[in-house]
Amino acid sequence: MSDLFESAPHSDAPRPLADRLRPQNLSEVIGQVQALSPDGPLGAMLAAGQLSNLILWGPPGVGKTTIARLLARETNLHFVQISAIFTGVPDLRKIFEAAKHRHAEGRGTLLFVDEIHRFNKAQQDGFLPHMEDGTIVLVGATTENPSFELNKALLSRSSVIVLTRLDLAELERLTQRAEKLLGAALPLTGEARDALQEMADGDGRALLNLIEQVASWKITTPMDREALSKRLMRRAAQYDRNGDEHYNLISALHKSVRGSDPDAALYWFARMLEGGEDPRYLARRIVRMSVEDIALADPQAQDICLNAWNTYERLGSPEGELALANALVYLALAPKSNGVYVAYKAARRLAKETGSLMPPAHILNAPTKMMKDLGYGQGYNYDHDAEDGFSGQNYFPDGIRRPVLYNPPERGFERELNKRLEYFAKLRLRRSQGD
Repeated sequence: MSDLFESAPHSDAPRPLADRLRPQNLSEVIGQVQALSPDGPLGAMLAAGQLSNLILWGPPGVGKTTIARLLARETNLHFVQISAIFTGVPDLRKIFEAAKHRHAEGRGTLLFVDEIHRFNKAQQDGFLPHMEDGTIVLVGATTENPSFELNKALLSRSSVIVLTRLDLAELERLTQRAEKLLGAALPLTGEARDALQEMADGDGRALLNLIEQVASWKITTPMDREALSKRLMRRAAQYDRNGDEHYNLISALHKSVRGSDPDAALYWFARMLEGGEDPRYLARRIVRMSVEDIALADPQAQDICLNAWNTYERLGSPEGELALANALVYLALAPKSNGVYVAYKAARRLAKETGSLMPPAHILNAPTKMMKDLGYGQGYNYDHDAEDGFSGQNYFPDGIRRPVLYNPPERGFERELNKRLEYFAKLRLRRSQGD
């Protein structure tokens, strides 16, 4: 297994640029200041001389394997690296047995498990006793959200360290380090240099691979952005339609609409489409936004979203996606209300709390003589026959104090609904007082 900053093997064979640039100590690692600084979690552990079990969570190419290897060196632990993809139970038994021998001789083992989320529950549980008795210090690496992919027991015994994609300034530092090793500046204009770093999309390993390709061209005239884009392809954006990134982006899209920001909404919409998201999923979520965050503040919002979905089904991609974009912009600029959403959740809670209470007898139908004798339907006032078309009768179960579930805000069409609520509340009070 290779990594951007892994220690170099002793060999006279040609080595890739990424292999030659691997740091030999933690101070040389580019990025991850939030974790490695003296005030960061890893910096504090090293200063205290006590390394706990860790889960390194972050995207590819940010130095997870490197950091694990250098942590072992800093703490004088024997480093063992495995991948959950290629390692089975028999292999783990051998690793644990060897770690026990080292432990008995007074030396610890840092076991680095790449793609640790690929181990099933039973395999993850197998680490627990060896972590608890100090046989191993476990450092797991994952690109997936540990909260969803790792056992609670494993997480409770580990510190989760979040590693982030490299920003453009850090990628520039990495570029300069590569140029120093190569002994020459890259033959690129300033704009092309920026484009090269953007192509890496925060992945240091990907950037070094791109730099190595550019250096191999042996050109002398600086290449501009357009010429570079013809020779190199941008790294595919990180997006898994069933993974953590999917939920992160749909959350960003939904909250941008709720925050009345059409530009941000269009950006996240485009990001998901570029990642290969099914437009039908986005159409469904757009309709959900209309009923959750706009609702009766703009009653036509739902119809606009349904029509946009129908337009997409008729046109297909890519033309139909513009209809969805129109709906998104409309939602972002529409008045917002979660009045019905809050009222609905409150009604569900009340329904659970009150169990199987019957409706009041006066609003029950009485199709049989026995039901009439039991009082079903007695005293019911037909609202159309009442003054103002409103009887003011109670429709909640007997014994429940009348709740107020729906409180519309003074926005959009719900201003009008608020007036109607106040009107009926006054009439109800007058009817209850016998007026």
